[in-house]
Amino acid sequence: MEERWQRTAAHSRPAEGVKVDMTNAIQVKNNPVLTLLNSAEAVFAKKGLAGSTTAEIAKLAGMPKATLHYHFRTKEALYLQVLQSIFTEWYQAAASFDEEDDPAKAIAGYVRSKMEMSWRRPNGSKVWAQEIISGAPHLRALLQGEVKPWMEGRAAKIRTWVEADRIAPVQPEILLFMIWAVTQHYADFEAQIRLLTDQKRLGKSWFTEAIEQVVSLVLRSVGLGPN
Repeated sequence: MEERWQRTAAHSRPAEGVKVDMTNAIQVKNNPVLTLLNSAEAVFAKKGLAGSTTAEIAKLAGMPKATLHYHFRTKEALYLQVLQSIFTEWYQAAASFDEEDDPAKAIAGYVRSKMEMSWRRPNGSKVWAQEIISGAPHLRALLQGEVKPWMEGRAAKIRTWVEADRIAPVQPEILLFMIWAVTQHYADFEAQIRLLTDQKRLGKSWFTEAIEQVVSLVLRSVGLGPN
């Protein structure tokens, strides 16, 4: 599977020096590769890999199909690049673990970043969730080669906090899984949340309040913050 990932990724021209940052609207507008990735993410989130076509992705991007295939020779190569870009942003969201020794600041910063990403980039979370639910056929190499070492590094730091009695006893992996489940719920189950809370859309003010409550709940689950 790792060879398959490397072989397929080789058909994606963005690997040749193009940074994938889908959060900068100006950069996306001026860069055809990022425009294609953004459009692909929206289509994959709605229809999945099997139900999507490069023709509809190109149409959404406002480009000829030939342009799409110049940058991404196959639909799978485009899909893998989208998955990689999602992981890259999630990886960056965990920067607080590297920058902060205070567990409250590190955990709160991570949860807040993950929640903000669910608000800004819900389609990315939905694409990732669909891939995992289907058994991660295209993600095994990334999960084992990048996500697992990334998780183990954060788990090691959480373990030092537990051993130093700086947070309540917790299995680090369980804490991380809980954070992922709670924060990504707001993207993956956005439709359900809107229907159950009578929201036409999850606006910034609504989401800001949700972020602070989720941060508080996670901190209290490990004995931090007000009781």
